[in-house]
Amino acid sequence: MINKVFKILLLFVALFFSNNIYSQSIEAKEQLNKFSRVFQTINYYYVDTVNNEKIIEEALKAMLKELDPHSAYLDAEETRASNEPLQGNFEGIGIQFQMVEDTLLVISPVAGGPSDKVGIMAGDKILEINNQVAAGKTVNSNWIQKQLRGPKGTTVDVKILRKGEADLLDFTITRDVIPVYSIDARYMIDKEIGYIKLNRFSRTTMDEFHEAMTNLRNDGMKKLILDLRNNSGGFLDVAISLSDEFLPDGKLIVYTEGRMNPRSEANSTSTGTFENGDLVILINEGSASASEILAGAIQDWDRGTIVGRRSFGKGLVQRPFNLQDSSQVRLTIARYYTPSGRCIQKPYEDGSEEYFKDISNRLKHGEHINQDSISFPDSLKYYTASGRIVYGGGGIMPDVFVPYDSTMYDDFTKKFISKSIANKFSLNLMENSRKDLLKKYPDKKSFINNYELSDKDIEKIFELCDENGIVVDEDTPRKLSPLVEAQLKAFIGRNLFDTDTFYEIINKVEPEFNTAIQIFKK
Repeated sequence: MINKVFKILLLFVALFFSNNIYSQSIEAKEQLNKFSRVFQTINYYYVDTVNNEKIIEEALKAMLKELDPHSAYLDAEETRASNEPLQGNFEGIGIQFQMVEDTLLVISPVAGGPSDKVGIMAGDKILEINNQVAAGKTVNSNWIQKQLRGPKGTTVDVKILRKGEADLLDFTITRDVIPVYSIDARYMIDKEIGYIKLNRFSRTTMDEFHEAMTNLRNDGMKKLILDLRNNSGGFLDVAISLSDEFLPDGKLIVYTEGRMNPRSEANSTSTGTFENGDLVILINEGSASASEILAGAIQDWDRGTIVGRRSFGKGLVQRPFNLQDSSQVRLTIARYYTPSGRCIQKPYEDGSEEYFKDISNRLKHGEHINQDSISFPDSLKYYTASGRIVYGGGGIMPDVFVPYDSTMYDDFTKKFISKSIANKFSLNLMENSRKDLLKKYPDKKSFINNYELSDKDIEKIFELCDENGIVVDEDTPRKLSPLVEAQLKAFIGRNLFDTDTFYEIINKVEPEFNTAIQIFKK
């Protein structure tokens, strides 16, 4: 009798070997039979009981890994987890949380969500979930998410410790659909310049973008900074739609082409909402895929200015093939090309391990510091609409290069960030002083303009550093750098108000952001 796992294997094979979807040679079919015979031999003759599901899944992963760095097999759980951020929602109780000293702390409930409706508050500590202890070193984020997430309409019982309350508080929360936003922040920098931070290209991105643009235009926006730094991509059609917002009618945005996929072009329409305003797009080595499609189209048509460092270089198109058990194969079927004909994809001939080391290798080779350390052969030379030279061969090279500022990251600052001291200090401050801070700074504008760390705060910060193993030389003055001060203030502002506040503060010390402002002024 063929077991469930072998059925999965046969289904996978059928996707690619039947109905002329994929024309195969006799040799390929012989190799498939060989694989089948090995599996059956192991199943019948191996000395111990075989976990068939595990060996098949490992075989699928290894097989796809041999193709390219982005073709992959995902089991059902991995498929669900990877799809949730891009679909724009999940089902759960709706809280932002963090483990603080082995305790589950509510950073904030989602406004209007299930937890908010029953009275869960920022600063609450969840000690029990469905009669299970939710504290201790064995409790991690994965365990918590499994307890709190679940089908809409089901319930979760929690016990809460709240400051000022002598007894634990009992809540029953009914799970519901919780939105996942792709825009982290949107705000006016001055009377004319607006800012939007986009973290992914999801199913809700265009609705979020139109809402953000409406609000910014109502506030007088004429120029826009679109921040795509560390945006790893998302849906191709969403990248095309967002590019269309900035380009006039009839402009090629991107085309794709593969061995079994003929050239397919996407062009702009006349429906763009920001076709004429001044535009700067921020990118860095973490900007990939859909981010590169947008940046490449804007650059090739000379529509705006690309600022930052060379993007990641992911130009392979994956198509998802869903399998019977809710697992998924994501197979590369084509490559992306910018309007000028540039291939976005960087080389991967040396294997996946070396491929994903590329970013750290760029840092070692000096590319993040010095633009001149990057060399492109003439064979990779292309031209924008106005005749400017741009290069293919992997990623988007910005119009204005902004080096990684190593002077901002001394040894203390690196350890301070890696140990999340700013976040830990902020959470401690929220627990003890939230009401006093909100009384003193009733809105984010007053906080941004007036809040400063006190000497007592700085003393506590260095105590926290000592507790986390960040040793400061006794001869070194206990003074915080501008970046560290901005991080501290940004985290406090985020936990008091929202993520807009975080970016309004932290952007002021970001070189790419300040370069964009100078470009507009010039």
